[in-house]
Formats: sequence, C-alpha cells, structure tokens
Amino acid sequence: MIVTLIIVCEAGFWVLLAAGLAVRYLLRMPRTGLALLLCEPLLEAALLAVTALDLRNGADPDWTHGLAALYLGYTAGHGHRTVKWLDGLAAHRLDGRPRVRPPRYGMARARHEGRVWLGTLVAAAVATGLLRLAMWYVDDPARTGSLTDWEHIAWRAAAIHGLIALTYLIWPKKAPEPAGGAGNRATGHDEAAAGDRAGTYLSPPGTHSTSPTSLFAVRARMNRRSDRRLR
Repeated sequence: MIVTLIIVCEAGFWVLLAAGLAVRYLLRMPRTGLALLLCEPLLEAALLAVTALDLRNGADPDWTHGLAALYLGYTAGHGHRTVKWLDGLAAHRLDGRPRVRPPRYGMARARHEGRVWLGTLVAAAVATGLLRLAMWYVDDPARTGSLTDWEHIAWRAAAIHGLIALTYLIWPKKAPEPAGGAGNRATGHDEAAAGDRAGTYLSPPGTHSTSPTSLFAVRARMNRRSDRRLR
C-alpha cells in the first residue's frame, strides 16, 4: 500500500507540475498556476498521514516505510529546486524568456554544487527525523531495524554527494578556450611577421640586419639606384 501511494504521489507531483505550468504560461493565468503548484505539498502530507496510520494500525515497519521517509526527505530538500528549474524551462519554451542556466565552470560551479549538496543534507535530515519519529512511535527496537538501515542509506547518499561536490572545489572545471583562440594567435603571429617585414622594407639606410628579408630589401634598393644611374 505504501509503495503504491508513493507511486501515486510521484505521478501526482508531475501532473500538478505540468498543469500548473501550462495554466501559468499557456493560458496566461499565473495565480491559478501558482495555486496548482502550491497543492503539491498536500501529496506529501497525505503520504505522511497514511504512513503514520499504517504504523498505528499495528503494521511492522519495513522497507516501504523507510522508502516513504526518504521520498519525503527528497521532496523537502530538492522539491523547490526542481520546480524552480522546470518553471524557468517552461518560461523559456512557452513564454520566450531568456533561459537561466546554472554556472558550468570555475568557483561559480563549485558554489552551485555546494548549494545542491545542502539540499541533500536537508533531505537526509528530514528523512532521519521522520524515521526517528517512527521508531519512537513503535517503541520496539526489535521491529525497527529496517528503519535504522534506511537512516544509514540517507546519510551514505549525502556523504557520497558531498564528496562529488567537493571535487568541483578542489579541481574547478575550467572553461574551454574560444574556438577562435588558436586562430587569433596564429593571426597575431602572422600580423607580427608582416609588421617585421614591413619594418624591414621601410628601414632607413644604414641599419644593419642579417635576415634574408632585409638583405633582399637592400639588394632591391641597390638595383633601383643602378638603374637610375644608367638612365
């Protein structure tokens, strides 16, 4: 029953989200769309109530109750960020607004990953609180071993996510060089070489240089002078 309700809540989350965004941007009714989005926490409240009633009726705590706690924790930690991201995507696709993308490189990316990890910490803390509340409610350590295992799973996931987020701080991801960077450098070298050649051709008499271009320029000037004398 609990698993079925979790599936129903997840499906209801996406149905309400799609309906809220469609009403907000397609029908141009932002208040009604916002009201639909605000109905989403009611699904989690229903799941929490049914889980508590199931335990009250004498059901033994098992993996379904632990999964429900983790689902509620994830919704508390990452639900708002998920809705905000999809709202920005809908505003870009349906309303023509510029799309706001999270940073991808450098310390800005590291700070972004740190904020996402804080959401995972909130999820683990909420799940732990719900699991502890269920353990206190049952008040039988012999029956709540599975709930303790789910508590360990929540913090193990938070630790792994924290290590991944830390890598962006220790080894910041560098932005790729512009596609024209190498071409610009090559063009700069060519322009510098052209400038050197121009400077060689325009160098006043009496300057000494051993480069082939300067010798060629001197020989050309000597030939022009000899042609003038013959004339």
